[in-house]
Amino acid sequence: MLEGIDIQNILFLDIETVPQNPSFDEAPKVMQLLWEKKARQIIRDDKETPDSIYRQAGIYAEFGKIICISCGYFSEGRKLRIKSFYGDDERKVLKEFAGLLTKFFSKPNRMLCAHNGKEFDFPFMARRLVINGLKLPAVLDTSGKKPWEVNHLDTMELWKFGDYKSYTSLLLLATILGIPTPKDDIDGSMVWEVYWKEKNLERIAIYCQKDVLTVAQIFLRFKGEQLLAETETEIVA
Repeated sequence: MLEGIDIQNILFLDIETVPQNPSFDEAPKVMQLLWEKKARQIIRDDKETPDSIYRQAGIYAEFGKIICISCGYFSEGRKLRIKSFYGDDERKVLKEFAGLLTKFFSKPNRMLCAHNGKEFDFPFMARRLVINGLKLPAVLDTSGKKPWEVNHLDTMELWKFGDYKSYTSLLLLATILGIPTPKDDIDGSMVWEVYWKEKNLERIAIYCQKDVLTVAQIFLRFKGEQLLAETETEIVA
């Protein structure tokens, strides 16, 4: 199946999300009450409270927001161009990214690809687009579509080979496939602090871009193709 997919038809992406507020106490009262209800489903022991696990709110579209979307596409053969949309204004980030989606998917046979994208990135973006009053791009509007009509690829799903029992992280998969991954700077658990305390969006965007490159490299490995060299990637404004 993958042999018939042209890499130039794929938009690789990754998103970074955070809770909508810096802390539980700073959330609107109604959202505090709703988070308390949600937290009852998440809390694992008596030491945890809705306040103490509030950082996890960022992984739920109802309580979180998108601060960065990075995407990569191949041009000029194997040249991977990576572009990021990021900022405090989520609606602006989503609107600009939706514009790129519309342009990219104006041609046939185009697809989205992310790691765990079907469970996280794709539905999260769709929900936040709706919440922000923006029109869903066709590629994210899966309502009523048959599975084969949904143009989504997921490197985690591809790795499962039909096994639904386990989750494999992007870092673990890249490591076992021999794909170089940067060990420096931040990881996903630090995004909340870098955003709300350091207020360093550029640092988060760089981290997000590295994940996009890793997803693209993993896909190339699935196709049995040579990994990209440093000279074959470019960050575009």
